[in-house]
Amino acid sequence: MKPKLVEAESPLAEIEADLDALFRDGKPIRREFGDGNRLHIDRPLPFLCVHIGSQQDAAFQVVSANASYLIVADISLAGEVARLVARRMRDHCGAFLVLDIGELAEDRFLTEDVPFLPPFEIALASGETTAEKAALKRFATAASGREAKYRTPRVAEFIPTKSAKARLSGDLGDVAGLTVRFAPIYRVPGSERVYPELRDLVVANMVDSALQAVSAFLKASKLEPPATHRSLGRRAYIDAVVRADRALDSVASTFDFLLAVTPINAEPAWREFQAGGFEHVPTLLYRPLEFEVAAQKRKLYSVSLDHLEDPLLTTLLSQKQQELDLQLSMLGARETPRFVELGRALYGSVEPSLATRARAILEKAHGAASAARQKGLGADAVAAAARDMIAGYRAAYSDFDASVEIRGDLPAGLLVSRNLLLVSRDTNLPPERLTALLSHEIGVHLLTYFNGNAQGLAIFRNGLAGYEGMQEGLAVLAEYLVGGMTAARLRLIAARVVACQAMLDGAAFEETFRILHKDFGLDDRSAFNVVLRVFRGGGLAKDAIYLRGVVQVLDHLRSGGSLTPFWIGKISAAHFGAIQELNARGLLRAPRLEPAFLSSDAARPRLKKAMAGIDPIDMIET
Repeated sequence: MKPKLVEAESPLAEIEADLDALFRDGKPIRREFGDGNRLHIDRPLPFLCVHIGSQQDAAFQVVSANASYLIVADISLAGEVARLVARRMRDHCGAFLVLDIGELAEDRFLTEDVPFLPPFEIALASGETTAEKAALKRFATAASGREAKYRTPRVAEFIPTKSAKARLSGDLGDVAGLTVRFAPIYRVPGSERVYPELRDLVVANMVDSALQAVSAFLKASKLEPPATHRSLGRRAYIDAVVRADRALDSVASTFDFLLAVTPINAEPAWREFQAGGFEHVPTLLYRPLEFEVAAQKRKLYSVSLDHLEDPLLTTLLSQKQQELDLQLSMLGARETPRFVELGRALYGSVEPSLATRARAILEKAHGAASAARQKGLGADAVAAAARDMIAGYRAAYSDFDASVEIRGDLPAGLLVSRNLLLVSRDTNLPPERLTALLSHEIGVHLLTYFNGNAQGLAIFRNGLAGYEGMQEGLAVLAEYLVGGMTAARLRLIAARVVACQAMLDGAAFEETFRILHKDFGLDDRSAFNVVLRVFRGGGLAKDAIYLRGVVQVLDHLRSGGSLTPFWIGKISAAHFGAIQELNARGLLRAPRLEPAFLSSDAARPRLKKAMAGIDPIDMIET
């Protein structure tokens, strides 16, 4: 006797209960039902993106990148669920739009006899209401305004054919709808392979155009549209994003890149170099690595970024994954010629304009450090002052859990490693530089670590890829704002650029030392300290970022930009737009702290001066 087939119960009752919880408790919906069907709504929103059919195409990625979406295999079930959600959301929001997004069967404009890449097809259809027509028009305008690797979209009316996927509009009743179909231009013709970069561009275009269409729909419905269409995007991290972020953080936490490439015998190296008449490269010693590079790389690339459902976060995490890979490669190549070239890939070369600016500073700024090493503040005094400043920040934000360690295995100075401020036992700091240096390390580096830690993803405390340039630019600006930018300090920052350029051009350690000492007048110990930094690990191009970064910050202020977004965490100038979008979507919190020095009487006139427009050399206090 054959067993009876029991039909699966309709998910509508469960979805109804989910909607109740959403409206009552603010609980996001992520309901899996049937075979691969999913409803995701992270908050009450006036739209629902729907995809029917294959989960292997780009349209699936477009839909699942949204804050409100439905993935369903069966069109009739899709209609039932969409109508239910629309009825409840329309009562709550005042209007509601269903976007049915899918792909055309073929890229019919691409033929073998075309002499160049032709436009690609986007087909649209909507209902007859004014609001639906406004949504269609805005989508068409937005989508047509972008190229996808040399192929410009051509928008036309959607005409159903036997080969085209069915439209959901017939199952929506009185619910407003917009149908979107686009050509699968990301697929390699005649195969199942895809062009990943092209696919990502198409997805980003469709997602942005859809949100613009919703914004236009709301305005035409006589409702208040959002300040920016991007605020209609995701406002919650799904578990896959959190897991990927934690996995990358697990790899990042196994090493401190700068500590690993910093010599542990700076003072003996100086004495050796001095004893040899500044003619022979001193022996530099490094900490042994506490991990196997290949094993960490395997762990790094076992982190899957395929199902994050958010193109922007996928990009940010992918960039960080690549940066960690490059750092691990550099650690594996310490003290070999490959280290220099890998460092060039990570930090870039010294652009001619930056080198010219650095040389001008060295020639014009006077007041270089004297060759006579005067007695300044030692490690204990600097550490005590640092603990006092940290206590002030902790009083304002209890999670500012930083600590200070005095170390004998660091060159003279200070270094931040995650939530630790490391003070070299050999530190000898002029008293007038104390506030500036602590504002640099604590007021910027530690502050952005703890602000980033409050954002919900570790990537904001560890730093987005390429964050270091902006971090050091902000830190140098801090030195100026508290009145601690001396000619000697700015000359050292400029000397680092010249030394990086010389090293990348093939100059040896002792030759670079002579350039700084003989050609630009740095005293022998200052020149050695700069060259030691630039040649650490085998040749590190990082130190050009200080001057480059402060130029970027000053340009940002001159153009009317705010510093506030840069306190959110450790971000780069290139990610300013991404941070604005995440902020608009409500995924980022306002900074828990802003640097104390910004509100000081000393800083206000200097910040006003910087906003009016200055060059780095104008930061020198006379």
